[in-house]
Amino acid sequence: MTELRYILFAGKVCVVYQVLYRKWRPKTFDDVVGQPAVTASLSGAVKSGRLSHAYLFTGSRGTGKTSCAKILAKAVNCEHPVDGNPCNACAMCRGIDDGSVLDVIEIDAASNNGVDNIRDLREEANYTPAAAKYRVYIIDEVHMLSVGAFNALLKTLEEPPEHVKFILATTEVHKLPATILSRCQRFDFKRIEPADIVGRLLYVAKEEQIPLTEAGAMLIARNSDGAMRDALSLLDRCAAFDGEIDEALVSEAAGLAGRQYLFSLCDAVADRDGAHALELVDGLYRNACGMDRLLSELLSHFRNLMLARSVPNYGDLIVCPKSELAAIRTQAERFTLARILNAMDVLQEALAGLKTGANARAAAEMALLRLSDPTLDTDVRALASRISELERRLDTGAFAAPAPVRATKADTPEPERAAPPPETPPQAQPPAPAEPQPEPEPEPAKEAKPAPNPGAQQPKPFPKWNEALERLAVIDRPLTPHMRGSKAVVRGDLLLIQSENPLLEQFLQSGSHATCIQRAVYDVTGTKYRIGIFHTAKPVDTPKKDPLENLLSRAQSLGVQIVDQ
Repeated sequence: MTELRYILFAGKVCVVYQVLYRKWRPKTFDDVVGQPAVTASLSGAVKSGRLSHAYLFTGSRGTGKTSCAKILAKAVNCEHPVDGNPCNACAMCRGIDDGSVLDVIEIDAASNNGVDNIRDLREEANYTPAAAKYRVYIIDEVHMLSVGAFNALLKTLEEPPEHVKFILATTEVHKLPATILSRCQRFDFKRIEPADIVGRLLYVAKEEQIPLTEAGAMLIARNSDGAMRDALSLLDRCAAFDGEIDEALVSEAAGLAGRQYLFSLCDAVADRDGAHALELVDGLYRNACGMDRLLSELLSHFRNLMLARSVPNYGDLIVCPKSELAAIRTQAERFTLARILNAMDVLQEALAGLKTGANARAAAEMALLRLSDPTLDTDVRALASRISELERRLDTGAFAAPAPVRATKADTPEPERAAPPPETPPQAQPPAPAEPQPEPEPEPAKEAKPAPNPGAQQPKPFPKWNEALERLAVIDRPLTPHMRGSKAVVRGDLLLIQSENPLLEQFLQSGSHATCIQRAVYDVTGTKYRIGIFHTAKPVDTPKKDPLENLLSRAQSLGVQIVDQ
């Protein structure tokens, strides 16, 4: 049943509700969930009397550090301990619980982190306990102490009076000096497993008469990130709603529902539609969505896509309703793993830049534009992502760009005569040359064959051929399958295509395919090339000689007499 407390306020009796995580705080080591190694060691030490003078409890939030410190303080002072646990019935246990025993002092190091505070502690430690057996100091968030305070604590921590026990608790143990660590007996509290949290939640819900389903408890446990306090706080929030606490209600209370905009943003990134992504950001900004929160949620969403691409049982690692798992898997198939990792790097850098940047919205918009158009990002990770995407297109045969811009008749020059450099969309318009050069007459593919001239200029590999193929996929999609696996070399103003496809030469001789290649290369390089086919010289087939004849000829040349049998 729910426990209610009453206080007298303005002459009236008022009912005070105690939140679940305080009401159901463990009172014995056996009540602590998810830390069997820690509780077994502490209860064994109390039972055997082998107590250390200083303990260090470290771990993430909500894992039971402060609760175990208070239980240990009661256990060492309990009048009738039970198998290493406090009895919680004697006057000493009840006094420690309600704070009337002044020999157990809990200090918040975040607000008492100066040298003077530690000096006061050292002076008090010299006095014998007033009522208890041991004077116990529980210093919470001990990593917040200043350097001078740590130095003041060292000697007392190493050799305290026999009646003093220190229990230090911290979430950031790496900030503690090595001199402090070496003087304490350390216990690491791990994150509590979801199954353990579910069992505790169902027990508390049953005792409090809260209608909690097992699916709802599991979603609460996964959302709490291994912290029992967070799980009980979320259960308290869900209990304020009417009706059964199922997965849908937990999603609404935890803010997991209504996140369709994350899927929409990722779809825009997958489609390389930066304009639509910016429109979505504008709508969210007008609805008072903070850019730091948006980038953080988008980073978590890309993490879900990464897990969906990497882990078979990704549903166990993602905190979301089961109805979203299929949508996450479907969307993850639209990205390569390299592109997902690059997106996470870009979002993390944008989040870090929000602290020093002047305009958070501009930072978020720049990040989404980089994700939507990888050519805007020249980082090594972005280049690796683009290469991975090209390989995926080659493997699947889907080499066309997602948002094709079809070449109109006006944009395509006539193949019979010279034409000016082809027009391009405004966003891809190459810079005009300083002095316009007359365009050479386009020649048929046959005439572009390199003449067998030994003194001619040696061909060089064309470095931007893959980018030209991407542009060609937009301009001339039917030609794209025939260009797969091709290479290109340059000899002067002549670009020669090397391909094992025997039909490619016929395609270039018919229609405007050669002109389309010429235009694609111009869009990428800003230079006009003539297009041709690279023909390698085939070796002349010589009849194979019998190995025995070779042996006989060599023998005769050496003067060996050959006798026919």
